[in-house]
Amino acid sequence: MSQRIITADLDWQCIDGIDVPISKQFGDVYFSKDNGLLESRHVFLAGNDLAARFAALPDYGYFSVAETGFGTGLNILALWQLWQQHRPDNHSHLHAISVEKYPLTHADLTRALAAWPELAPLAEQLLANYPRPLAGCHRLYFATERFSLDLWFGDAQTIFSNMHATKAIDAWFLDGFAPACNPDMWQEHVLDAIVSHSAEGTTFASFSVAGILKRGLSKHGITITRPRGFGHKREMLKAFWPTNADTETQIAPLTTVVSQPAHSPEQITGQRQIAVIGAGIAGLSCAWALAQRGHQVQIFDRIAPLSGASGNPLALLNPLFSQIESSTEQLMTAAWQYAMPYYVQFTAFQALSIDQIPQRHAEAYLALADQYPVGLLQHQSPDQLALDTTFDSLKLTQAGTVRPHELCAQILAHPNIKFDVAAIDSIRQWQQQHQHQSAEQYSENNQPKNDQAKKYQLKLKSTADHATSLYPQQFDHVVLCCASASQQLIEKHPPLRSIRGQVSWLNNQMAPLSPKQAYSYGGYCMQLDAEHLILGASFHPDCEDTQVTLADHVHNYELIHNTFPNYAQQLALIDTWQGRASIRAQSLDYLPLLGKVALDTEIYTFSGLGSRGFLYAPLCSELLAALMLAEHSPVSQPLFNKLNVQRFIKQPRIKKPYYQGPYAQQKPPTT
Repeated sequence: MSQRIITADLDWQCIDGIDVPISKQFGDVYFSKDNGLLESRHVFLAGNDLAARFAALPDYGYFSVAETGFGTGLNILALWQLWQQHRPDNHSHLHAISVEKYPLTHADLTRALAAWPELAPLAEQLLANYPRPLAGCHRLYFATERFSLDLWFGDAQTIFSNMHATKAIDAWFLDGFAPACNPDMWQEHVLDAIVSHSAEGTTFASFSVAGILKRGLSKHGITITRPRGFGHKREMLKAFWPTNADTETQIAPLTTVVSQPAHSPEQITGQRQIAVIGAGIAGLSCAWALAQRGHQVQIFDRIAPLSGASGNPLALLNPLFSQIESSTEQLMTAAWQYAMPYYVQFTAFQALSIDQIPQRHAEAYLALADQYPVGLLQHQSPDQLALDTTFDSLKLTQAGTVRPHELCAQILAHPNIKFDVAAIDSIRQWQQQHQHQSAEQYSENNQPKNDQAKKYQLKLKSTADHATSLYPQQFDHVVLCCASASQQLIEKHPPLRSIRGQVSWLNNQMAPLSPKQAYSYGGYCMQLDAEHLILGASFHPDCEDTQVTLADHVHNYELIHNTFPNYAQQLALIDTWQGRASIRAQSLDYLPLLGKVALDTEIYTFSGLGSRGFLYAPLCSELLAALMLAEHSPVSQPLFNKLNVQRFIKQPRIKKPYYQGPYAQQKPPTT
């Protein structure tokens, strides 16, 4: 269970004009009193041979570094600087992952990093994106740098055990306060979890040569060396997980089973050709995530971009928070944490606050103000709202709106994204001809031996005579982002429920709201522009009628009238209102469907976002890109399990062998 994040409690010591932070929690310094930056370079950068490994990365190569203690971020900034100096001139990418139980406040981090003027340009970017002290993963993406950072706030013991594994870590910074000061970080089960996210070829470096660390790694067959440490330290640790070719010794099994992650057997290299079917917010966000990585994306839609439920004139990012203990496993909180900095890069985004009036369990919901970081949620009495009401509310101070059509135009302008109007009839696997491929690429049954050889082709419908034709391009991956229509393209696609929703807008020049304020009360209201108010939204399950109706306008009026009766009475007559009705696709458990539709395919689905597509889409698209390209995931394993489409798809039962993973005890089958 997650807990409220407690920020670091610091003392400061001035050494040679440099403010050195000291943790009161652990009684240890955050960096070397001699020269912390030189020590980081000596121990962690050189200890993992990173300069040479960076320079050797192929085009579209992906390299990951994980760290056990973020602290002041000094190691990460030194890593970033090294990446700038040695990265190849191609589309390779560096991904850093760091964990911190007691993150520094923004003010303390700013003060600590002032000690390193040469890192100031990078420190400024980190500080500008430094997240709130909330548990879970905070992904910071620096696209022009080809660098990303996953900053996990929480206990390393829990995080490494629950981290959703999609790829092995390439290099580890085993950092943190000394084992004598912070023994929990260096426990055997923590090291076991670290090794479970590693593989042959992974390297490890640490300032510590404590016996528990050496034993914890060497029992897995990891080779330990102790070169000279930095400054007055006689030794440091440098370790390497040898490949079978590097060692003749047999790795001894553990007495307990370490759960091996489902690492991708083959890293994706080279530019990928990807088809995205559907140009709503799911398809657009997915295309953006992939195009930002340098891949070519072709979007198809049978009518036009945003022709479905994503095409309303304005979208509100309005999460409903959970109790803090379950926040890391709740999609709304994680999606909101990612969506807010994500949308800032688009002019379609407008920051505002939301006064949320809970409809159920009001007392418990209002009490959340005391669980989350100070200033994020504020409990308000009725007289504190700008609109007259009798209800208490919770003000979410950091929210926003998105103008879908403006966002769409910016995404489709990306040079790696193309759009076609086309109705897709079916998807078929396309196989390259034998004369163009070596025999080694095929198995005995004439199937490609690996995913790199698979290609997919789309059969298009003709709107004139119902004939079909093949789209001339082949694709490495296909993503279904076409809501309920996904069920017609994939036989085993889980069912999606159709839900009609209508929004209303009206001229309210006589009673305009602040453009920086929205209201949520079962429905919602906010300024659409200087002259119009927008209200939403009706909810009709199993209805596919998209005609705008007076009855739904009345419904939207009643929602606001029940909460703000005086304000509602000032609104224009209902028969002057305009509106838009569309069909949302909802999964059976109200969470999106995401992932491979079959385990042996490169066809994915991203559907069932319901009425919160603009909130969910950015984070889910990052997760989908990680699955497709064998990158690290921005969510925990429990949260991924809630989203994985396989939760609704029955896979053939496979008899598991009695020996699993390189560490499990081999036990003979019982008779």
